[in-house]
Amino acid sequence: MLADAVPLYPLYALLFSAHGLSDAQISALLAIWSLTSVVAEVPTGALADRFSRTGSMAAGGLAQALAYVLWTAFPGFGAFAAGFVLWGVGGTLVSGAVEAWLYDSLVELGEPERFRRSYGRLDACELLAQIPAAVGATVLPLGGFELVGWASVATCLGAAAVAARLPEPPRHDPPANTDDDVSGDAEQGDVATGGTATDGTATDDTATEDGQDELGYVATLRAGVVAAARTPGVPVALLVVALLTSLDNIEEYFGLLAEDWHVPVVWVPLAVLGIPLAGAAGALVAARLRDTWATALLPAGVALFAVAGWWAQPAGLALVAVFYAVYRGVLVVAEARLQERITSGTRATVTSIAGVGTELAGLVVFAAWAVAGLPAVLVLAVVVAFAVTPGLRSRNRVGPRSVRRHSTGEGTRG
Repeated sequence: MLADAVPLYPLYALLFSAHGLSDAQISALLAIWSLTSVVAEVPTGALADRFSRTGSMAAGGLAQALAYVLWTAFPGFGAFAAGFVLWGVGGTLVSGAVEAWLYDSLVELGEPERFRRSYGRLDACELLAQIPAAVGATVLPLGGFELVGWASVATCLGAAAVAARLPEPPRHDPPANTDDDVSGDAEQGDVATGGTATDGTATDDTATEDGQDELGYVATLRAGVVAAARTPGVPVALLVVALLTSLDNIEEYFGLLAEDWHVPVVWVPLAVLGIPLAGAAGALVAARLRDTWATALLPAGVALFAVAGWWAQPAGLALVAVFYAVYRGVLVVAEARLQERITSGTRATVTSIAGVGTELAGLVVFAAWAVAGLPAVLVLAVVVAFAVTPGLRSRNRVGPRSVRRHSTGEGTRG
């Protein structure tokens, strides 16, 4: 939650404008940010799988803190661009690692079925963190952008320190539950863990000691890609998560919608505050949401959003809030189903592949808004809602078995 309470979030566009950047330059910075995320997403996910999920999350916080140091100490286009590269890399270090750490921690406790509830709570905390961030963004400018920047640095450092203190759970790769999945899991296991090939040669992880770390990373990266492409059910689950998560870019336009729907500018922040609160509520109740309900609720939520767009009045924001609550609940369900299908050793890498799909699909959302505004985005949302229906209906065929906690505490950090 600390990582999402950065007071600079609501203000960085104003920071750029205050230092003389044009709209074209600001757009270029956002493009650099997005491109960095696409390029770094999967490699950093493999780093988390190969070495440490908690270490990856801590490094992500440090990278983001350094980005804000550059912005605050050396404001200008070059520093802003370098900061976005660092922020992009920092975000990808956290993306995938969080879900992998949480799921494997629950497997270690013997309670992987709690992931949906726990992830829903985490998602709710991320949304609720927008409240202190908004408050900080309102109060801190009294000391100027410099105070906002250093407060953001401190927030990210605090998040990194907390992540570094989290215990690192051991990896568990349970056997498949169906005969059809044995060959896929076995192939993935050969790539991920190494061994002896049929011709007697050693795989990467049994290579010489001098190149062990590098080859181990390459093997982990390859194993994640293979798992994403060949593990039964995973490609569909990845597509569902990527498409659904891309719709979250609509959130960027809630303020503009409020203004267009005749909300006075001074009241826009308060008027739209209920939307993330509703989203948090939806994420919290996701644990009670049946998969079959999700397929019906998402189109219904999009329909309510369309009614709000047709109505175009301030009260329509209440319908948008209902849509967002439904959407965040369905998103938690989809993420949980993905994690249930992934084996432990490649969990962060495979989840990061979904992040790449999200970034690319998110560009379509931005393009749709640029072309025709809300109507185009609503059409896109309808397409996504019905496109993900088969994936939400399909049953998981592979799921981790409960694993008892190790009494030795091996594999954890204090």
